Amino acid sequence: MRTAIVGGGIGGLITALLLSKRGFSVDIFEKENKLGGRLAFVEKDGYKIDEGPTIVLLPLMLERILDEAGISASQYELIRCDPLYDIHFPDGTTYTKKATEKDQLEEISRLFPGEEQNYRRFMTELKKRFELGSKAFLEKTFVNKRDFWTWQNIKALKKMDANKSMRKFVSTYFRDERLVDAYSLQSLYIGGNPYSAPAIYSLVPYSEHAHGIYYVKGGYASLVPLLEKALIEQGVNIHLNKAVQELSISGDKTEGVIVDEKLYPFDQVVLNGDFPNMAKIARKKEKKYVPSSSCLLLYLGLKRKYDHHNVHQYFMGNDLAKHMEAVFKHKTIPEDPAIYTFNPSVIDPSLAPEGKSVLYALIPVPSGGHIDWSNQQDFVDGIIRTLEEKGFEELRKEIEWVKVRTPNDAQAFGLYEGGSFGIAPELFQSGVFRPQYQPYEYKNVFAVGASIHPGGGVPIVMQGAKMLADHLIEQSSVQTVAKLS
Repeated sequence: MRTAIVGGGIGGLITALLLSKRGFSVDIFEKENKLGGRLAFVEKDGYKIDEGPTIVLLPLMLERILDEAGISASQYELIRCDPLYDIHFPDGTTYTKKATEKDQLEEISRLFPGEEQNYRRFMTELKKRFELGSKAFLEKTFVNKRDFWTWQNIKALKKMDANKSMRKFVSTYFRDERLVDAYSLQSLYIGGNPYSAPAIYSLVPYSEHAHGIYYVKGGYASLVPLLEKALIEQGVNIHLNKAVQELSISGDKTEGVIVDEKLYPFDQVVLNGDFPNMAKIARKKEKKYVPSSSCLLLYLGLKRKYDHHNVHQYFMGNDLAKHMEAVFKHKTIPEDPAIYTFNPSVIDPSLAPEGKSVLYALIPVPSGGHIDWSNQQDFVDGIIRTLEEKGFEELRKEIEWVKVRTPNDAQAFGLYEGGSFGIAPELFQSGVFRPQYQPYEYKNVFAVGASIHPGGGVPIVMQGAKMLADHLIEQSSVQTVAKLS
């Protein structure tokens, strides 16, 4: 079965490996000069830092799918973050999320006495919801919409309070507003507004405690060379700097991909670009989706280390609701934003010259191309000033270089509306309402990636790739048996 994969992001790479291991002939067409998509490094003068994803959630899922794809756990190292991260509130309180229940309860008792039982109830009830949600939604696809609308799934949605926003749901557990923030901000990991993203995404803050937060030694993007090596060994043909212009369509099927005005024939095609932008390639009318938030990203090479800080930290602004309104409702630059920082040199000295470090700062900002980010140097300077005042003392004088990545850059790269996480995790863009792995009426055109069910985040995209590969392998087996009959 000759298969073309359009785009070399993590979803496409995993799909290619799983199919090639089962005897499929696979070609990857990547418009950039390297594989990996958003899994990439910013590198300069001996410094290296992840450009995109940094937080490793669901480590067992990641390990299981990599192993199935031919990447053994001995080829990379996952380092558990303990503590998980710090959240710095504007009143001066720093809440640290810990790796064990005992330590977490001690932290809650110290800062939020009386909330201990609420945390226990949150973890106990969310464990049941996680088991329910994984089986009902994360491990199933809904190409046939009727597969979703079962009495069992409707009961599951009701049990998971899918009609509530994530923040409203979390507020039924915790009384202190700071804890409500601490257990609902995680929707931002996938570009969603905690005030409107459905409560099913509350499984993310539960998973942080239940399964841990990890770091890939050398950086998340260090997985890409391992995948590329395995692809080459499996005989996958990799075409770099080759942008697919469109599919060649005949009736309800594709005949292959057109690159540089030339037709490359294939039996089936998998689209791995950001899905809403694939409509033109698939020769379909563009459909409007709600994009995820975008990010302003700062990458810094520093002359010193900040070893007294955790790997992951959140510096909250004075009003999270106002920040979210600016990003999702008004589509304006936030005045007092929350800031996430990634300081991996604390546990990985390989990322910078000896005695030096790298630092990454992320600020949720609006998607869309309506803001000219080239004229926002004052905002960038304000972020550095805030970090210096709130945690990284004398930061400005320690900076050797800074690189800034804006929503304009993300949009130019091919991310829908410059959103950093695919389409937004809104209720009517989740589960059955999200594009599925067979999104068109074409019988042999498929899709994978952050905008495709089950959604964003590296392990979740990998899970989507596995479900697609399993389907294509099963479909091929059925066709082979039919031919032999």
